[in-house]
Amino acid sequence: MKATGSHPHLVPPPRRLHVALVHSFYRSASPSGENQAVVDQAKALRQTGHRVSIVAAHTDELQATPFYAARAGLTVATGRGRSPLAELKRLRPDVVHVHNLFPNLGTGWLKHWRGPLVATLHNYRPACAAGTLFRDGKICTACPDGDQWAGVRYGCYRGMRSATLPLAWAGRAGTAAHPLLRRADRLVTLSERSRDLYLRFGLPAGKLVVVPNSVDVPRDLSVESAPALSGTGARWLFVGRLTEEKGIVQLLRSWPQGESLDVVGSGPLESACRAVAPIGVRMLGALRREQVLAVLARYTGLVFPSICFEGAPLVCQEALAAGVPVLALAGTGAADSVARDGTGAVYHNADDLPRILTAAGRTFPGLREHCRRVHAERYSVRSWTQAMVTVYSQAIGHAAGPREAVAAGAPTC
Repeated sequence: MKATGSHPHLVPPPRRLHVALVHSFYRSASPSGENQAVVDQAKALRQTGHRVSIVAAHTDELQATPFYAARAGLTVATGRGRSPLAELKRLRPDVVHVHNLFPNLGTGWLKHWRGPLVATLHNYRPACAAGTLFRDGKICTACPDGDQWAGVRYGCYRGMRSATLPLAWAGRAGTAAHPLLRRADRLVTLSERSRDLYLRFGLPAGKLVVVPNSVDVPRDLSVESAPALSGTGARWLFVGRLTEEKGIVQLLRSWPQGESLDVVGSGPLESACRAVAPIGVRMLGALRREQVLAVLARYTGLVFPSICFEGAPLVCQEALAAGVPVLALAGTGAADSVARDGTGAVYHNADDLPRILTAAGRTFPGLREHCRRVHAERYSVRSWTQAMVTVYSQAIGHAAGPREAVAAGAPTC
């Protein structure tokens, strides 16, 4: 895997970088792949000899303070509020890598930070109040396509117009005008589909690079060491929040009788899922990540039925690392990757499921080693670290400018 996108003025980075990761951590009550990605990426960079500082705000701590909701809304709407600037000036990192500012960190500090800055676009929050480009059971791009107040009309953030208003106000000038997106030297998207969407929303191609998140499964959790399932036949796994955009209710309504499926996760649609789940489906509730990883390799395949765009879901990469192919509904970044890499199968509608499941039950066992190879090449911690050091180098070169690049011996044009 390599980062795509380049800049003509590259300053070779120091052999060992000091990277400051800036992140507003979401509530622990709502499991977040973004939170996990920050922790994993800090660990990966440290393991390869880089120095990492995490400059963070924690919703779990802040939401207990007086008038938290009002202060967070004001920060989102105006960009004024809690700032990492003083800490960054103290740390003096080689590069700042922003993962998330919403809702606890402002944006006003960005114009005062002169050093190299990279941002990862984990979701579509700069373009969509909900962060998903999804509304009322279908894809929605009304706001980035020019109807800036659509999110307020529909109450897209937490179903409330009042909660959506600060986001809509902050985004009233359009996606490309977002302070973080405008200021960053490089913007990391997690999939080609996400990159294409942000290009459509007006971001410059030269800033955008594609670097999927990475994950490694411990050796003792690999497919060779996983106990075999009792009985015969295929057994499938779903892991995720039980929410509308994940497509779980539609999956269960169309799941063929007699096919075995374990559903891991919780959320607002849990009761609806239990009501429609056919025989052969087990609702296992929320499990810790370690518990899922411990049994992941026992399954025939991971089912990924999301009906929103998604990015590069960690659970899909965890599956590949364990040698488990993925069955994905078309239209997501995950399905694009499956089709490109040959790491499973893509289905297009509920009517496809019986035929696809039967075929996959025969072919998926033969894909296990291929899935692990693809993971090692494209989604491993090693490949991610190599790609991100390249991105950091590009950001350092862009921030330095032509004069500094010439002085450092970098090529110019």
